Amino acid sequence: MLGILVVIMSFLLFGFSFALAYEQIPITFSGKMDQVQFDGKWSFDTEWKQSSLNDNYYDDRNVLVILRTAHQENYVYVFIDMINDEVIDRGTDKATICFDGGNEKNTTPNENDYCFEAVLESGMGHTYQGNSTSFKQIENHPDFVGLSSISDSNDRYSGIPHPGYEFRIPTDLIGRESVYGFYFEVYDGNTKKLYTYPQNQTSLMQTPAGWGEIYSPDKSLPEFDLPLLILLPVLGLVIVLTRNRTYKLK
Repeated sequence: MLGILVVIMSFLLFGFSFALAYEQIPITFSGKMDQVQFDGKWSFDTEWKQSSLNDNYYDDRNVLVILRTAHQENYVYVFIDMINDEVIDRGTDKATICFDGGNEKNTTPNENDYCFEAVLESGMGHTYQGNSTSFKQIENHPDFVGLSSISDSNDRYSGIPHPGYEFRIPTDLIGRESVYGFYFEVYDGNTKKLYTYPQNQTSLMQTPAGWGEIYSPDKSLPEFDLPLLILLPVLGLVIVLTRNRTYKLK
C-alpha cells in the first residue's frame, strides 16, 4: 500500500513540475486591433500598445523576443518583435505560431491544431492544420493575415532594423476558447538558431503535448456576439415569467 502511495505522489509531483515548466501567456481584449496596419512591422507608436506584453529572453538575456497578443471580435492578433536580430535575412528569417483549439496536449496534432507561418518579406504567410500524424498546409482563410517585414524607426523597442511578424488569426479556425495550447518559434537565418515558447526546445511544431498555454484572464475570450448579449436577458425574463405563471396555476 505504501509503495502505491509513493508511486501516486511521484506521479503527481512530476505532473505538477511539468505544468510549471512554462508560464501561461495572458491574452487581453482590445478595442483597437482593427486599427492595426498590416505590413509586418510596428507601423506607428500606438499600433500594438493596447495588447498583452510578454518579454522572452534567450542566450543569457542577449536575445529579446517581444510577444504582443490581443483579441477583438472574430480574431486573435499576434505580433512578434525579434529585437536583437540586426542581420536581415529575407526569405530565411521566419516565425511560426501554433494554437491547440481544444488544449488537448496530444502527442500528435489533430484537426483542432493549427500553425501559422510568416517569412521575412515573402508575402502572405501559410496555414497548417493537424491531420492525426503531422501538419499539412491548407488554403489560407480569406481573413487570415501573416506578414513579416523590417521593423525600424516606429518600433517602440528598437529603431535598429530587425524582423517583425504580424498575424491575424480568425477564430473560425481555432475556435473561441478561454485557454488555448500555444507555441511559437522564431528562426534566425543568420545564426541558424531557433527561439521558442516554451523555451529551450527544438521545434515542437509536431508535438502539441509540449506546447504552453495562452489564456484570457477575465474570460473575455470567447467574446459574445451583440445579438447574443441582447438575447440572454430576454431569455432570463421569459424563464422568470414562465416560472411565476406555473406557480400561480398550482
